[in-house]
Amino acid sequence: MSGVGIGQRPQNRKQQMVKSLWTAIWLIYLSAPVSDLLNGGHSTGVRILGWLGLVVFVGWYMILVFRTGRGETNAVVLGSLAVLAAQSTLLSLTLGREWLVLFVYVSIASGAALPLRLARWTIPATSALLTVVALAVPDGTAYLAGLLIPAFLGGFAMTGVRELVRTTVALREARATVAQLAANEERLRLARDLHDLLGHSLSLITLKSELAGRMLPDHPDKAAQQVADIENVSRQALVDVREAVTGYRRPRLAGELAGTRVALTAADVIADLPDEPDLTGVPEESESALAWALREAVTNVVRHSGARRCVVGLVRRQTLDGPVLELSVEDDGSGGSASGPGNGLTGLAERLEKAGGSLEAGRARSGFRLVARVPTGDAGNAAGRLTGPVGSGA
Repeated sequence: MSGVGIGQRPQNRKQQMVKSLWTAIWLIYLSAPVSDLLNGGHSTGVRILGWLGLVVFVGWYMILVFRTGRGETNAVVLGSLAVLAAQSTLLSLTLGREWLVLFVYVSIASGAALPLRLARWTIPATSALLTVVALAVPDGTAYLAGLLIPAFLGGFAMTGVRELVRTTVALREARATVAQLAANEERLRLARDLHDLLGHSLSLITLKSELAGRMLPDHPDKAAQQVADIENVSRQALVDVREAVTGYRRPRLAGELAGTRVALTAADVIADLPDEPDLTGVPEESESALAWALREAVTNVVRHSGARRCVVGLVRRQTLDGPVLELSVEDDGSGGSASGPGNGLTGLAERLEKAGGSLEAGRARSGFRLVARVPTGDAGNAAGRLTGPVGSGA
């Protein structure tokens, strides 16, 4: 990515060039002083001093804008702004009204480099200084109306940009902290579960191995029994580990519902979700299949539908094949295409069939609707099939 995100410093030379060009665009308003130096009829000595003053002002301004937020104290920033204001005053009084535009840059630098509690004083002070100097410069009042409002509003607009940058940086840091805490918590949970699963089994294996070693010379039959016990314990430990890993990988419906609310809210979609689901009698495989169905449907709503509202329903129904738990996801978006099922829904249908359930998906009256059903109780061993047309996703 070549651009620089809000609140992020340039990471390479290309990003530094992008930021420099973006900042330099606004220097176009210095065309008035440049034109004055070229066509203002000043002597050669005055032009040289004018160019020198303009270059120093622009360089000081760019350094102040680029280095803001890198640990400088407010006193250093205020001192730099005072130097810029002094340069603007001197150049305006000596060279003419065209140089009054420099005060706009001083005001904008105040909003960009100072916190709001200080900028709310420096920006009006800069605007007041602009007014005083404009009244002292010949014909300066003709430029005052066109510069006073940009100086005042532009400065406070930059305070808003500064607050946005600060908030964005804080949000990124908070997200990184939350992700780190979640990862640490998951590691601790995995460590606890593995300790609970394997601690007893490995201790028993070690004990029986030592016992078999002592029995081997004099009692080989008893040693063989201990070895057989070791084999049984190790096999059971392997089964426990596999079940634990499967449990980590298997999505839960309650967790997916919570994630659905977060995803839809982030996408600015009104979410109508059911309360805490009652999963009594629902096999884990069936619950996992419904959780995958909910994840796929909500992903389609967020990415492709352009919907404003999404309704998720979870009800129990009695069918000819037995009781089922039905999940429905309906949105008011653009609807699915008629070109056939997409890969996500095709894989979802296969997953539901494996759990003995079924899938219906297609256009609804006002968008797209997906219905996934899984059997509850003993009916979970029945084979299901696809019972309706499958669209490519909302």
